Amino acid sequence: MGPADSAGDDLRLAPDISWRRMLAVFWRVGILSFGGPAAQIAVMHRILVEEEQLLDEESFLGALSFCMLLPGPEAMQLATYAGWRLRGVSGGLLAGLLFVVPGALVVLALAMLYMAVGHLPVMAALFLGIKGAVLIIVMEALLRVSRRALHSAVHWVIAALAFVAIFFLSLPFPLIILAAALAGFFLLGGRSAGETGSGRGGGSVSGTVRTVAIWLAVWWTPVLLLAAVGGYEILVRIGHFFSRLAVVTFGGAYAVLAYLAQDVVTHKGWLSAGEMMDGLGLAETTPGPLILVTEFVGYVAAYRAGGVSMGIAGALVTLWVTFAPCFLWIFAGAPYIEQLTAQPRLKGALESITAAVVGVILNLSIWFGLHVLFAELPSLQIGPVKLLSPVWHTLDWRVLLVGAVSATMLLWRRQSLMRTLGVAALMGIGFAALDHFAG
Repeated sequence: MGPADSAGDDLRLAPDISWRRMLAVFWRVGILSFGGPAAQIAVMHRILVEEEQLLDEESFLGALSFCMLLPGPEAMQLATYAGWRLRGVSGGLLAGLLFVVPGALVVLALAMLYMAVGHLPVMAALFLGIKGAVLIIVMEALLRVSRRALHSAVHWVIAALAFVAIFFLSLPFPLIILAAALAGFFLLGGRSAGETGSGRGGGSVSGTVRTVAIWLAVWWTPVLLLAAVGGYEILVRIGHFFSRLAVVTFGGAYAVLAYLAQDVVTHKGWLSAGEMMDGLGLAETTPGPLILVTEFVGYVAAYRAGGVSMGIAGALVTLWVTFAPCFLWIFAGAPYIEQLTAQPRLKGALESITAAVVGVILNLSIWFGLHVLFAELPSLQIGPVKLLSPVWHTLDWRVLLVGAVSATMLLWRRQSLMRTLGVAALMGIGFAALDHFAG
């Protein structure tokens, strides 16, 4: 075990676990990680805490709280932390990569297929159904997060202000998160002022500085090399954009999708709103973190600039700058997790960020819903306020019907995500068949 692996060893668990068992456990976690962060965290809890007993309840929940304070996919970071607790940095790398790589390979294959045949009638019909189901999936996430996050009047106010700020005023997502964190730090953290953190810290300043330097180099070296070589402007732009996104993705993939979608669709023009929804549908049907939708975006943007090989390069650059920062946050912060999660003011900041995420997800639900349901959606600017004004005769009743069926299956009958997406896809193909025979 090298020096990097030994940093913070006093905080790691020390069960007698072999690399073969590590591989088997985290491979199982990775291939079962469907259904978004809540479902993925539940799978990890069942496997790591209940079945394999590799983490105790207190360590698991403390790490989860810390990961939710970080930018990036909290489920992937939680898996990385679990691997670090068991076998150091090399264990964290194994666990994190096994959580991401299976889904990343599938998303890349589907993105290549999508750009090759995505505009054929059968593919268009398939994704028409998926779009209707995705609307309900996002709404379900809104309900789930709101039940967990909104426990007081202050939380409701923060959520409402976040929604107004992003939906009506188009304020930057990072600014909203920063404001929410500051509000929680000063307004909510003081409620537990009498508490003192009892967590212990196992990191050293020199070790932390070394870890940060190493992972900053890992993160940025490929992007800087591409910029120095020249001729890869789209890849450099992708690297810069998704590196910035990796720093502001608080609250998980659903929270940042509004920021991501509106930027790549409205400002950069890399994808259409429909293609963005198709990418989200693809990511929903694969294992791994939902933030893998960024890989789809990176592939499509680079594909349009230089074909399949450039598209693959765009997907790889996107994956690199999306997930390298996750390893940085965990490996630098893991030795301090027990100490940090015991601080009342940090808990207050976390509560406030989670409340703001509810407002952001509400914005995402409405923004995606309007773009999928209506073919024409002009915007109106009234002073600082921006409003979307749907043209009602362009309403797509097929998406509305798929959404109603998906809502019945997911919210009422509690059917599985995969079954709901399958039914939605079949409905889309059925609509296409009816249109064909009617024509």
